[in-house]
Amino acid sequence: MTDLGAVAWPPAPIRTGRLVLREPEAGDRAATIELLASPEVGAYLGGPRPRTELERDTPGTPARRSGLFVVALDGAMIGRVMLTKDTGHLPQAAGRAELGYLFLPGAWGRGYAAEACAAALGWFAGALPGEEVVLATQTANLRSMRLAARLGFTEAERFRAYDADQWFGVWSPAPTAAPPTAAPGG
Repeated sequence: MTDLGAVAWPPAPIRTGRLVLREPEAGDRAATIELLASPEVGAYLGGPRPRTELERDTPGTPARRSGLFVVALDGAMIGRVMLTKDTGHLPQAAGRAELGYLFLPGAWGRGYAAEACAAALGWFAGALPGEEVVLATQTANLRSMRLAARLGFTEAERFRAYDADQWFGVWSPAPTAAPPTAAPGG
């Protein structure tokens, strides 16, 4: 995972109606392990990581890196949103900003992922005006495909990778509206 280029990191915490997007903190370690060890979370990502491995390898303060937001509800981590470039996992995403998200199963179905991802995309549009963001997910992951559509991603292609059918979408920031013009004589 590499940085977002010339973007100053970390930004100030991003606050939404219910959530805070911020850098990882020491108190996020247990939730990070739970997230990465969850069979439900790993279902479309190659499976969960072994808890013993995570307990051994996860530092006291989970890694801080450009583009990684912890999503907190009432101070507790419920997920992560990532905006990264050049991860190298898909040729379609090479050199482009890519959105990823993981949420604890207990946070599913409440709109937190949509709220957090929309806030991260809004921040990104301000930090890198006019730059597109891409997203890939398995076509079997219907929740993720619905979220992508809700966020405004449009399908660019479908393909096969990692022994599964994949969906690839593109998001473009909304162009800034031109100032209204006065009607003649108005």
